Amino acid sequence: MARLGRLGFMAFAVVFHVVYIFSIFDVYFRSPIVSGMRAYGVEGTKAPAKRLVLYVGDGLRADKAFQSFPDPSPNAANDPSAHELRHLAPFLRSKVLHEGTFGVSHTRVPTESRPGHVALIAGLYEDVSSVTTGWKLNPVNFDSVFNRSRHTWSWGSPDILPMFSTGAVPGRVTDKTYGHEFEDFSKDATELDFWVFDHVKRLFKDAETNATLDAQLRQDKLVFFLHLLGLDTTGHAYRPYSREYLHNIKIVDEGVQEITKIIDEFYGDDETAYVFTADHGMSDWGSHGDGHPDNTRTPLIAWGSGVAKPRSVTEGVAPGHEDGFSHDWQLDTVQRHDVAQADVATLMAYLAGLEFPVNSVGELPLQYLSAGDDEKAKAMLVNAKQILEMYHVKEESKRSTTLRFKPYWRFASANQTTESRLAQVDKTIRDHRYQKAIQASDELIKLGVEGLRYLQTYDWLFLRALVTAGYIGWVAFAFTTAVDSYMLGGKVDASRTPGSIVVFSAVLVGLYSFLFVQSSPLTYYLYAFFPVMFWEEVFVRRQALIEGRKKLFADFTQQDAFKLAINIVVYTGLLEIMVQSYYHREIYTVVYLAAAVWPLFYGMDFFQANWLLCATWALGCTSMSIFTLLPANKIENPNLILLGGSLILILGLLYITFEKSLLASTAPSSAGLAAPKADGLSRTILGVQVGLVALAMFVTQSSVMSLQAKRGLPLGTQMVGWFTLVASLLVPFLHALQPQDHYVHRLAVIFLAFGPLFIILTISYEGLFYFAIAITLVSWVRLEHRIHRRFSNTPSDAHSSSLEFTNPLEPALSAASDREAALRTGDYRSLTLADARICLFFLYLLQSAFFSTGNIASISSFSLDAVYRLIPVFDPFSQGALLLLKLLAPFALVSANLGILTKRLRLQGGSLFAVVMGIGDYLTLRFFWEVRDEGSWLEIGESISMFVIASTLCVFVAGLEALSEVFVRGVEFRDAAPLRASGVAVGNGALNGAAKNGGLAKSAGGKVT
Repeated sequence: MARLGRLGFMAFAVVFHVVYIFSIFDVYFRSPIVSGMRAYGVEGTKAPAKRLVLYVGDGLRADKAFQSFPDPSPNAANDPSAHELRHLAPFLRSKVLHEGTFGVSHTRVPTESRPGHVALIAGLYEDVSSVTTGWKLNPVNFDSVFNRSRHTWSWGSPDILPMFSTGAVPGRVTDKTYGHEFEDFSKDATELDFWVFDHVKRLFKDAETNATLDAQLRQDKLVFFLHLLGLDTTGHAYRPYSREYLHNIKIVDEGVQEITKIIDEFYGDDETAYVFTADHGMSDWGSHGDGHPDNTRTPLIAWGSGVAKPRSVTEGVAPGHEDGFSHDWQLDTVQRHDVAQADVATLMAYLAGLEFPVNSVGELPLQYLSAGDDEKAKAMLVNAKQILEMYHVKEESKRSTTLRFKPYWRFASANQTTESRLAQVDKTIRDHRYQKAIQASDELIKLGVEGLRYLQTYDWLFLRALVTAGYIGWVAFAFTTAVDSYMLGGKVDASRTPGSIVVFSAVLVGLYSFLFVQSSPLTYYLYAFFPVMFWEEVFVRRQALIEGRKKLFADFTQQDAFKLAINIVVYTGLLEIMVQSYYHREIYTVVYLAAAVWPLFYGMDFFQANWLLCATWALGCTSMSIFTLLPANKIENPNLILLGGSLILILGLLYITFEKSLLASTAPSSAGLAAPKADGLSRTILGVQVGLVALAMFVTQSSVMSLQAKRGLPLGTQMVGWFTLVASLLVPFLHALQPQDHYVHRLAVIFLAFGPLFIILTISYEGLFYFAIAITLVSWVRLEHRIHRRFSNTPSDAHSSSLEFTNPLEPALSAASDREAALRTGDYRSLTLADARICLFFLYLLQSAFFSTGNIASISSFSLDAVYRLIPVFDPFSQGALLLLKLLAPFALVSANLGILTKRLRLQGGSLFAVVMGIGDYLTLRFFWEVRDEGSWLEIGESISMFVIASTLCVFVAGLEALSEVFVRGVEFRDAAPLRASGVAVGNGALNGAAKNGGLAKSAGGKVT
């Protein structure tokens, strides 16, 4: 492959990381769906019920459904008795106490509506990547309870119902949905539930005058599905502890009671089974998606025909409450039966007399059945046959495409085959040993699920090794590119020989042949291509690595090598600290406080000469250290929003007022970063930007007040908000009419450009964070500049003290002669080992920019509340895009500042980014091996989130590289000789990491400088 240019390298980086992000879904979360299975159902006995009614309270947490609260009704504010604690769902509670069975249904990640409903209705857990197929119309390619019914009527959201009607047997599922415009977060979401209840009542009312409909409703094997979205919508808008959410629980309970009464009166045969549950829960901050227990624990209540009555105790605590979760439900005397969410599909199929969905992995929860032991034993045997049928089909599919296939060891021996085990269970039932048969079937079901998992993870070792080789190969390739292009200037040609071409081609052909024989998906071929390509490039450019090593390590003594080894350990430690910060946000606080005193390592003389800048840096770091101590789960606070906006506004006004003197002060005498100048047009455009900041504050305050008062979002306010947001991002381009070439001016323009966005889309202290990180970044760039100007003239024979290795933040100083020559000639200087510190600093600031205002353990902590000010109607992709835009705004500041610093240090554009891309994938690879698909839902959700975030940040780095080029285009630097006070002793910190001729500079005393 020809040597890649700057843009080519970044494009390759983006493609590689995007492809490899999907590797965790191929490795850990392969789709469990297979086809070609025979359907099994319980035969020879009467179905427990003729029909089944499924109520799903979307977004209902288990604890909120059963706890006691004051009356949350809107008209109860003046009622003295409203403060008395009461149960908000008395009807459902009465079913728990007197008529049915209850428990907690445990969901899996991602705790979103689609996978939750698929688990409930189809009995299978979709692979995690299915959440990206989203909430829109998606024909399903799996079986479901609805598809097994004689007919299903469903009412509810247009984002859920079409998933089960489209793709089912034609005419079998009838759905009624409201329009998307009904899902408005700024309005009363209980209307969504009233709409469902009204349409269900209309169906049965129409049957009184429609003989055809009445006859259809009198058939057996019917299913009625009521999807109640109000709770989810209300929880997103107001939080699950709000009066609005609690009031919505009352509405749902009253509606369920009314519909249940109508159905019972319509049929009058007591042969209807009812199931009430939820697809997922909701966190305290009004979001879901991850594995937090509040998101995974949902209520399950079943009653009616075929359902067991409650099992109660007269003294003590009934079984099932051992975890303490339900201690405040006042249901301690009633036995609690928890289930996995997929078990609900199996329960519903059994109650309605349907065949089990062929893709279901649910286990029939016998505690919910009123049947005798004989019927339970037969039902469990059918359940086992259905799951083992799926295992057989999957095993045959894997055997046909795998070289030297090894079956699951529990079914491998001749006397332990699934057929012999099923025959033994059947014989046990005929011998009337029902409990033993139930136990044997239960064991078979568990073995079947384990066997399915064995087949699901059959290729793990190979795939993980392949992906690991790819990531390590990328790191080696990135460092090779940095050495070849940015240290040696691309002067060393690749030594590609026929022998090397044959060897690496043979490896690739061998891998592809292996994948072809196994009928592997296309992504596997990509996973195999990248490591071979990367390692081939590293091998043929090995001469560049050899030359780079000679240049870096010329005249190295044993002591120098020892010190370098310590530095490598320190840098690796810093990377590991970044890894641990994903688990403990407080680590950012500790690192920022340590970084606040960083300038002191350059000596007291340097500190005294630049005390104001050092103080600004320390203030910025101290301010940044506070944010990771604040709660990541924020609630809307208009005062903090206005405070952050005011600081952004004041900083903009101060810059316009003192622009001329500020630019002059940053470029003393004839030296400095750029020529100070200001013009009327530029100041006018800056004034417009500051005005947009003020307008953003006004429109945000208006939106917040309107939404909090539940008046909805006025169209005028929404339009002004959109105008402000769009204009703030477009107005900065007007500076091209009369461009300024000073870096401070450029950074001020960028800062003000994203200011309105951070005001409109903030709910708490994010605006303060934006202000703090901007100050910190500018201070960092100026500190690096001052360090360069002060110490770049350090004579080579200057006496220096020993290197302080306990300080990992070493200055990125190259040899003085090389730097000054580069400045005079305009040539770029080469990378040095010392530049690794700048790269680590940039990577740390990048991580901090993303997570200082969010919870590292949960993507769902990034609240969607603020986007309701622009898009009040439910539209997850548009709302998510706005949220992503807000999250990327600090990245723009980090990118611009690193671009300024790169240009200032006479480094070639893209050089530092190449090193960052290599270093950053240490985090990606660490999190790849930390991904889990077992354990608690919280652990699974966190592991997925961390890998995706780390991978995505590497993609962002590539994008930021291109963005930084745009940001710094036209910025000029006109430095004279660096200033250095005569007679100033060179401090320990001044010499740490300085390099000469591409290697480590050495003082007369032989110390590494």
